[in-house]
Order: sequence, then C-alpha cells, then structure tokens
Amino acid sequence: GNGHATTFRGLLRALNELGHRAIFLERDVSWYAHHRDLRDPDFCDLRYYETVSELRRNHRQELQRADAVVIGSFVPEGRVIIDDLASLCTGQFCFYDIDTPVTLARVADDDCDYLARRQIPYFDVYFSFTGGPTLERLESEFGARRAEALYCSVDPTRHRRTRHAIEWDLGYLGTYSADRQPSLEALLLEPARRLPDRRFVVAGSQYPSDIAWPDNVERIEHLPPSGHAAFYSRQRYTLNLTRASMIAAGWSPSVR
Repeated sequence: GNGHATTFRGLLRALNELGHRAIFLERDVSWYAHHRDLRDPDFCDLRYYETVSELRRNHRQELQRADAVVIGSFVPEGRVIIDDLASLCTGQFCFYDIDTPVTLARVADDDCDYLARRQIPYFDVYFSFTGGPTLERLESEFGARRAEALYCSVDPTRHRRTRHAIEWDLGYLGTYSADRQPSLEALLLEPARRLPDRRFVVAGSQYPSDIAWPDNVERIEHLPPSGHAAFYSRQRYTLNLTRASMIAAGWSPSVR
C-alpha cells in the first residue's frame, strides 16, 4: 500500500512519454526490498543507495547536471540530503510533499527528520499534495518561495476497472496508522461483526498482532501496485480513510 510509489510511478511514466529522462534514486530499505515488484522500469533509471555518503559519492555528477532535482517527503535522513543538494544543484531544486499536513505539524514542532523549517526557502518550488489555504500558509508562514498543488495521481493505463468478479462487499487498502485505526474499526470491522454473511477485506502492512479481525475479514499483508486494479475491481464498495490532520486541512485527496 505504498502511495508514494503509486504516485511517482505515474508521474515518471508520463515524464518519459513527454521525452524527459529521469533517474529515480531510492534508499535501499530492507522492508521494501523484500516486496519489490518493479525492479527494472522502462520509464526511468532506477538506482539504489544505502547511505547518504554513497548517494553523494556515486551520484554527484547526475545531481549537479540535472535540469531539476526533486526530493520527496519521508526520505530517510532527508535533512542531511537537502543540505547537500542545496549546495550542489544547478537546476531547479524542488520538494514534493505527499504528506503536507503531517509535515507542517512536525516542522512546526521541530520534530521532522526529513525536512527542517530553515530548509523550506531553499526550494524553487514546494509541490504539495494538499492544496487550498495550505499553499498560502506554506509561503506566508513557512517561507516557501513558490507553493504549488500537485495532487496524488496514478497511472491510468494500470489503474482501471478489470473484469474480475465481485468477491468482497467492502474493502480497504492502507498501511496501519494509529490515527486511522478508530475509523477503520467503526466503518469496516464493526460492520463486519454485525453482518457475518458479508465479506470484507483489509490490505496493508504493520497492523498490530493483537487486532481482533472478524472471521469474515480477509487480510492481505502486502499488495503490490500491480495488484491494485484487480483488488479494487473485486470490491462492491471501497472505504477511503485519511489522517485527521489531512481532514482538517482539506484539499488532500488520497491516492487510494
């Protein structure tokens, strides 16, 4: 249920179709390494790095020569990488925040390990998956030079209705979040208990082992993006949940 992967794959494929060449540099994280479903994409040059020093050493020239360098939210050791890139980039330097309300709350409390408040003015453009008044707040309160909405997106050639028969009456896709769990409990698990003759499904990782899943709720631990279209097509209804901070901010359509 990695929404970042879904969005970036769609964007990179579209950029490739427009004639641009993109290099995607991804931190080699063990959990994601065990669930890779796209090892050699035909729309970008995918490369992995294990440490910031390795990123700096092996990819310095590409980063320096690029027409645009975009770093996303929740990149491990993002603060260190941003400082490096700010002194290195000669093209447009941009931030793409797919978690804007969460980011701003953490930045305000100086509790964000992938972006510091002082770094926000470094970017030529701060792309935000949250639009509306948050864009003005980014500029007036946090010092962004230019804030633009770039909502989550998908690859329309892959995310479309399939011919699969309906298997579940209600389904949900999402990694565990303590913030979202009460809503999942109220809107899916409790209905499942009350409707034992109906079928439900929850796909996503990191759910605590002590959750009491009703017998009529199927669990899928990991669902690669290649399986999203079939997953949704097999549901009569789909539940979409988002974090409280994103609900409060508004203008934050989920990639789901």
